Amino acid sequence: MKVISILGSTGSIGTQTVDIVVKQGDIRVLGLTANQNIDLLEEQIHQVHPEVVAVMDEKKAKELKKRVGSKVKVLSGMDGLIQVATLDQVEMVVTAVVGMIGIKPTVAAIKASKDIALANKETLVTAGHLIMDLIKQYGVQLYPVDSEHSAIFQCLKGENIREVHKILLTASGGPFRGKTTTELQHMTVKDALNHPNWSMGQKITIDSATMMNKGLEVIEAKWLFNLKPSQVEVVIHPQSIIHSMVEYKDGSVMAQLDVPDMRTPIQYALNHPHRLPNDVPRLDLTKVAQLTFEKPDMETFKGLKLAYEALQKSGSILTVLNAANERAVDKFLKQQIGFLEIYDVIAFAMDHHKNIQHPTLQQIFDAEQQTYEVIEKKWMSERNE
Repeated sequence: MKVISILGSTGSIGTQTVDIVVKQGDIRVLGLTANQNIDLLEEQIHQVHPEVVAVMDEKKAKELKKRVGSKVKVLSGMDGLIQVATLDQVEMVVTAVVGMIGIKPTVAAIKASKDIALANKETLVTAGHLIMDLIKQYGVQLYPVDSEHSAIFQCLKGENIREVHKILLTASGGPFRGKTTTELQHMTVKDALNHPNWSMGQKITIDSATMMNKGLEVIEAKWLFNLKPSQVEVVIHPQSIIHSMVEYKDGSVMAQLDVPDMRTPIQYALNHPHRLPNDVPRLDLTKVAQLTFEKPDMETFKGLKLAYEALQKSGSILTVLNAANERAVDKFLKQQIGFLEIYDVIAFAMDHHKNIQHPTLQQIFDAEQQTYEVIEKKWMSERNE
């Protein structure tokens, strides 16, 4: 029986991971973590019976402790997350937290020789050079959970990475596919959250609308598969049936197809190299009828363009890209800025950053804080003048 911890168990990926564990019946969950949602965390405690849980919010942790009593050990804060990620018996850590908060527990888990099922984009986007070095140093496995990276991982199985010409990351195009810049000026939060194919958390859904989600995935792919930026290409595929493709030097293209359901890549990461049955609807190509493809419009949806620019420069500017996007999306969700201003915030922060090649972990977190300060003190001030 495989023993795992789930970081971010109350989020979209985390809840689906718990669902898979319950249905599969042969995976033991030793630890869970959440940010604030202790109501759902309490339900999960009764579902999978972990020994240890951690809540980032200390007040919420104390409240949960009163509720569950001695049934489970309740920890709090970053120290709590790290303890859950490094429990002795744990073999694999599912990192499904949102944001750069996932970096430290992931690093700790790798150093404790735990395999990683990675669903936290920020870990590789901002610290990919450090993470991949640690993966090699400690001899652990890294399994991608994102549907696109899982697809690439599957298409590369048994193949020589040196024979890859390029990879083709597919993108649905999000809720605003085909719209003009003029039309995007009037888009609301409700409009942006109305994704045509996927049910995801708010932040990642907005990232899909701006195409920043795909930009972050390009950066992840570069690190995961040791590729040059020029070897990662994005293709708009509205049906979201082909999750990504690999083109080899001889012109052959391998693709992984499935219905748009995150349970499949999560289950594959948990059970690799085995494939287990599940209750995900089966793909019926006769009902799909057609699969279409388009080039991305990077002038209208600048998130992808900005990501490629940051990746070409590499270094701490990748942290700036990520942090600025996080702050801009948060402001948009709170209706403090318009949809197109998300791009303005990111570009401004990148322009005001002095790039550091090969940043340390501390320099990465420093760059994050500096980015927030630039946005709040400079960009917001200039905007409101």
